Amino acid sequence: MAKSYIQRGELWKMLLRRLWLVVLSTAAIVLMLPRSGVVTYDYEVDHPWKYDALIAKHEIPLYKSEKELKAEYDSLLNNYEPYYNTTVAVREKALQAFNEKYGKGLPGLPSGYSAYVAKRIRNAYDLGIVSTALGQEAQKDTLMRIRLVSGNTATSVYVRDIMTPLKAYEWIFSDPLMQAHRNALQLCNLNEFISPNIIFDEARSTMERDDLLSSIPVASGMIQAGEKIIDRGDVVDERAHAAILSYIRDLQQRTASRSDLLTTYGGQAVYVLLVMLLFTLYLILYRRDYFDNPRAYAMLYLLAVIMPAIVSIVIKQHFFTVYILPMCMVPMFVRVFMDSRTAFLTHTVIVLLGALAVQRPFDFIFIELVGGLVAIYSLRELSRRSQIFIAAFTVAAVQCVAYLAVQLIQSTGIYNVDTNTTTHFIANAVLLLLTYPLMFVVEKMFGFVSSVTLFELSDTNKALLRRLSEVAPGTFQHSITVGNLAAEIASRIGAKSLLVRVGALYHDIGKMRHPVFFTENQAGINPHKRISETDSAQVVISHITEGLRMAEKENLPTVILDFIRTHHGNGKTQYFLVQYKNNHPDEEVDEALFTYPGPNPSTPEQAILMMADAVEAASRSLQEYTEESITALVNRIIDSQVQQGFFHDCPITFRDIQTAKDVLIERLKAIYHTRIAYPELNRK
Repeated sequence: MAKSYIQRGELWKMLLRRLWLVVLSTAAIVLMLPRSGVVTYDYEVDHPWKYDALIAKHEIPLYKSEKELKAEYDSLLNNYEPYYNTTVAVREKALQAFNEKYGKGLPGLPSGYSAYVAKRIRNAYDLGIVSTALGQEAQKDTLMRIRLVSGNTATSVYVRDIMTPLKAYEWIFSDPLMQAHRNALQLCNLNEFISPNIIFDEARSTMERDDLLSSIPVASGMIQAGEKIIDRGDVVDERAHAAILSYIRDLQQRTASRSDLLTTYGGQAVYVLLVMLLFTLYLILYRRDYFDNPRAYAMLYLLAVIMPAIVSIVIKQHFFTVYILPMCMVPMFVRVFMDSRTAFLTHTVIVLLGALAVQRPFDFIFIELVGGLVAIYSLRELSRRSQIFIAAFTVAAVQCVAYLAVQLIQSTGIYNVDTNTTTHFIANAVLLLLTYPLMFVVEKMFGFVSSVTLFELSDTNKALLRRLSEVAPGTFQHSITVGNLAAEIASRIGAKSLLVRVGALYHDIGKMRHPVFFTENQAGINPHKRISETDSAQVVISHITEGLRMAEKENLPTVILDFIRTHHGNGKTQYFLVQYKNNHPDEEVDEALFTYPGPNPSTPEQAILMMADAVEAASRSLQEYTEESITALVNRIIDSQVQQGFFHDCPITFRDIQTAKDVLIERLKAIYHTRIAYPELNRK
């Protein structure tokens, strides 16, 4: 039997094994939490204020809202004029390029005509040329102005009065002398020598723009020390909203100026570390199977980090009320994949950690714990999709009632109760419906098996089970009978009846490889008579390895493969072993040739299957079916299994074993009961 206690030294060793995980989880949660001392409030504009009266302890600037500041910025920027410089280098570069190409004369024109064209290009640059993009903007806004810097002075000019490269090209040809030779000059591509020489001065423009915007005050007044900002039950209007934001902003600035890291992080770190250590101790003391399973504790710790982090993000960014978050999804997952006690404790840990981020932790803890309990009660065993729907809206309804109860306790009057927040619980219920599709993701990611998957595997029309019924019909019927017996035992002792039933359906699939070598599939011919005892034992033992191979090929869950491995444990094929010893009395027997590969059962469900399988198979060999013979058979087989130590690694009690015996005796008596002979009708 499994030990029911842990020595103190072993406890500390196991705790140190997971200490790194506790530390990492604590660090991740603390980094995501709002800093200590920064107050956050969950409220909405045009809704009642549900907290205590907010009073300023000192003078606080009444900061303008982002909307007000943007409006003032936009109004001021309407008169803002960016700075541009006239660049001589552009003109000189263009004239140099023109002289290099046409300094000796233009083709088809008098020799001195090129100097006149160069003069027109120079004059165009002296008038000023802006970029095409700026000219297009000026066409949309005809009042657009810029500051044109010339020396130490900056002159405000309309952009519409300045030429673009296209307009400069046309201006050059507006001269009558140029117009007379337009056709010849167009062949010279004079547009190559026309570029913008009025260039944007980004540095000066940015500086002037910042100076202009800095002249706008960010506050519209002052909140005096001792002034009441808002009271419980007051409606949060725009001005109150601005005052609350100013209060929070001032508090954040004061908190950010602190340099004491111990004050900022210390309390949160100790709080989170204590909660995570207690959670780890629970796993060590009461759920060693989860503690030793990497996938199990990975899921638990990951959920314990992710959910408080999401709560912190929502609170810090003020996306929406925290009660929209489907936090009860966590106990649903843990309840379906693990057990109710672990589900509730995991949910409690997450709620306690999330309470660090909210302004009213008592309300949050009460409402979320009530919802978590309802979620666990609603999903004691997930067998239908409708259960998720019912659970989601039951949780929302109960949380809504809990929220209203808290509001009534804290409200100054029934008319000040905020009933609008109840709609958030409806959104919570809708998000909880995502539990069903996300359950598949969690199941595949962490290797768990849900009740839904087990129901799917129990369908006897699945290809593997249908093939078993065709190839080895006796084994198929044996598996169904064993499943019924094992499920009844599991229900009586509080084990997982659905899991053991599915495990029973698949535990002997390896017999399909050599079905006639097993008595339940034989029809008068026994092939064991033609081979040696050792070969017979190896054929029988091979149904374990063959079953594992078939199960892995069909991608059956690991928990089902464990039933195939353990239903004979490290037992022996007693029939062939005894027969070999009788036939070879003078030889030393290598019992390893007659021993199953194991291992022995490690869960109550595996132990139940071992007992039911052995008893059901042996019951077929009874000469007569009486209460005494059935009772003796059941006691003999199960007592032998206990004596051989098959259940040493299994958390099953003597009371559970006695219950299993009682169920098997009761059910076998019902299966093999004697029927009375029907009388025949006397005929005249």
